[in-house]
Amino acid sequence: MSEAMLPRAWERLIQNGTFLPVIVKTLERIHDPSWSMEANVHDHFEMVYVKRGNTVFRIAGQDVPLGPNDIVIIKPYQKHKFTVKSQSGCEFIVLRFKFRNQYDESYSDVSLNDFIEFVKNQESGAFITLKVSRKNDIIHIMNRILREREKQDIWGDFLSYLLIMELFVLISRALKMEWEENIKNKSLKVKELMHIAKDYMEKNYEKDLTLADVAKYVFLSQSYFAHAFKEEFNISPKSFLLKVRVEKSKELLEKTDLKISDIALSVGFSSQQRYNDMFKKYVKMTPLKYRKKVKMEKMNKKQ
Repeated sequence: MSEAMLPRAWERLIQNGTFLPVIVKTLERIHDPSWSMEANVHDHFEMVYVKRGNTVFRIAGQDVPLGPNDIVIIKPYQKHKFTVKSQSGCEFIVLRFKFRNQYDESYSDVSLNDFIEFVKNQESGAFITLKVSRKNDIIHIMNRILREREKQDIWGDFLSYLLIMELFVLISRALKMEWEENIKNKSLKVKELMHIAKDYMEKNYEKDLTLADVAKYVFLSQSYFAHAFKEEFNISPKSFLLKVRVEKSKELLEKTDLKISDIALSVGFSSQQRYNDMFKKYVKMTPLKYRKKVKMEKMNKKQ
């Protein structure tokens, strides 16, 4: 497979990522109720898809019942085992994976932001679960990975590597959708997330923040986050962030002799012109006029 044949999305992931996924092992197993296992611990992620049957996984001391088309992703270093509950047995697909530094071959528990930020979230604990349909793209990709690994041809490892990256994108999307569905009817949870997002913007206003960055911080889609934020605070998140930056810049204009251009950059604006436009919009005068006005007011008070 030449570089010219690579899908653009995959090509960008390869070029921009440092730690990228590698498959440690793939398994397809059928177990009956008489089968038993000792609890084990891995230094890698383990993703299990239940094709048929019912089972109970015990992960980090917690029982997790799973049935057909359930997926569980177990984080590294979590003690786990499972028990087959169906008399007819259970059929599984198992993918074990790590994240390897493409530059120095070292390994890490973290990579691919959307995926890892969620699985490392405190609410998800030692594992996460996901319900999918048998025709879901996630299952299709898992089966393709399994088949490619069995072929052992010259492109097998490379194609498996690309497929697992695509798998993570699909899982991330599914988790976001599930997360949003879970909180849509929990108004207190939504309110809490909006205040977390507001606090995040107030503390990080000087960074190159985008709506996507803040939405990702509370693990929501951009559209849902923007709607929920405006409903809670009666202002769009974009306008709120601009107002925070303008208010912070007013402090610098009042208390320092920094150049206008330096102030613009220090509070997160991409250019002085952009800063001037937004400042005039919210304060009804230019930053320079504001600074002169404040100085005049201070001089008048001293007299």
